[in-house]
Amino acid sequence: MNSPSVEWNAAQDLGSGTPRFHATHEVTNQSGPIEPYNAFDRDPVLKGAMERGGAQWAHDQLFAYGEIIGSERMAELARQANRHVPELKTFDRFGNRIDEVEFHPAYHECMSLIFGHDVHSLAWKEKRRGAHVARGILSYLANQGEQGVCCPMGMTFASLPTVRNLPVLAKEWEAKILSNRYDPRPLPMNQKTGVTLGMAMTEKQSGSDLRQTQTHARPAGARTGPGSEYLLTGHKWFTSVPMSDAFLTLAQTPSGLSCFFFARWFPDGTRNRMQIQRLKEKCGNKSNASSEIELVDTSAIMIGEEGRGIRAILEMGHLCRQDFAIGSAGLMRQALTQALWHTAHRCAFATLLLERPLMANVLADLAIEVEAAALLALRMAQAQDESADSEHERLLARIGTPVAKFWNCKRAPWVVVEALECHGGNGFVEEGVMARLYREAPLNAIWEGTSNMMCLDVLRVIEREPATRDALLTELQLAQSQDNAYRTFVGALAQDLLPGRNVESRARRLTERVALALQASQLIRHSTSEVADQFVNSRLAGPWTGTFGTLETDPHAMKRIIERASVA
Repeated sequence: MNSPSVEWNAAQDLGSGTPRFHATHEVTNQSGPIEPYNAFDRDPVLKGAMERGGAQWAHDQLFAYGEIIGSERMAELARQANRHVPELKTFDRFGNRIDEVEFHPAYHECMSLIFGHDVHSLAWKEKRRGAHVARGILSYLANQGEQGVCCPMGMTFASLPTVRNLPVLAKEWEAKILSNRYDPRPLPMNQKTGVTLGMAMTEKQSGSDLRQTQTHARPAGARTGPGSEYLLTGHKWFTSVPMSDAFLTLAQTPSGLSCFFFARWFPDGTRNRMQIQRLKEKCGNKSNASSEIELVDTSAIMIGEEGRGIRAILEMGHLCRQDFAIGSAGLMRQALTQALWHTAHRCAFATLLLERPLMANVLADLAIEVEAAALLALRMAQAQDESADSEHERLLARIGTPVAKFWNCKRAPWVVVEALECHGGNGFVEEGVMARLYREAPLNAIWEGTSNMMCLDVLRVIEREPATRDALLTELQLAQSQDNAYRTFVGALAQDLLPGRNVESRARRLTERVALALQASQLIRHSTSEVADQFVNSRLAGPWTGTFGTLETDPHAMKRIIERASVA
């Protein structure tokens, strides 16, 4: 119960000079905290994706993690981890250079939870159908809890295929990468119970244009090529999670840009030559440390063919992009969950907010958007699962992953802003969760390739690998819709996907239409008719501005859509 407010009582005891106070009001008509709830158990979208992807075997693990994500403890950990930001300790008190980052205990507990529940490793540990879907659902849940720890989790998850390109390196590191025992101690890998991996790609002069990388590598000895030791020198402008145990990076060699792996510590306990120059002061993602680092003859091992560094690291980038699509969908889910809870427990004009017709329209529209985002992202996880045995799934993942990354990351800020507005002024203060989500929402569109890079990748794959067009259209035709709007939309899209029909300046519009078509096909096949019909009618049937609350449907349908989305 909140402490009552007090005011000066005019009828004070003038004789004693002691003022009297009285309560002006009791706190009413506030929604209160949503916790505890299970973020998985009452979400039909996640359960459906689990079953279609063949991941029923992971049900108990998903249920347990959903319980944690919806707990009061998780909410408090997220609040503290973002309030008490990381601090760089360049030197110890004796003047020794240590380049360590100090975190609040809440951050370490969040890391223990996310790594302890195999969010980084389930897809690689489980040798059965649905492993990527199950891990994708875990990541979706994790992004509803605390987003900052999803960065080290995601990079560690995505790094393993690249590490496996060098078997001798994988033999040494893989078990620790897959470990569910988070170990933050600054020690060599051989003394730790588990490790995290990071990426150090971006430089001041290059950004997304990795071929402009200026960091250079020279052989440490007579031996060169994959598996050989090199010394790296250069400056990396953005390196998130600089306290990681090892990093993947790119550097120039005589044959061109090459991929390297370097650890922070040598096995004998001495430090590798990587210096953290400063931590970035970001507008969001506060719990996670992002930094500038200096490499000065840093010892590294070459992975993959010399001069083919981008190719060597492509799969890591692909998996990171897939996880950002999932992560943005999870962020949107949390924003929607908070908005549904608040409007179900606050009245305006003698009516619950969610029962006001216009607010119900906004909430139903948000629910449709969030479900479509989740289905699109998890469909790409399913395609990743089945790529090895299906050319259709491989091709669909190739074109669908940059589409999903672009669209989900682009829509997340829209969803969060609208959900925040549902709270009124309460949504705009730092005490609640919405302000944190608001600051977090734009970030995934920047990491691992901006929106423009994703759209250019879509154009590139259509031109270079035309079979992806056929795989995409085959996927869209699986939705046996009687809706003329869907068929008309897909027919027009098929024409625009023909080679030579698209130019760079229209890449965003094309990618948006591919995303909407994929989302509509998933909703038609796997959601309720009400959700699917409203998505098609609002997004595909005519001009659409993206504004929420413009559905054309009856109040009963909107109520059922809202009830489907309510998990708490």
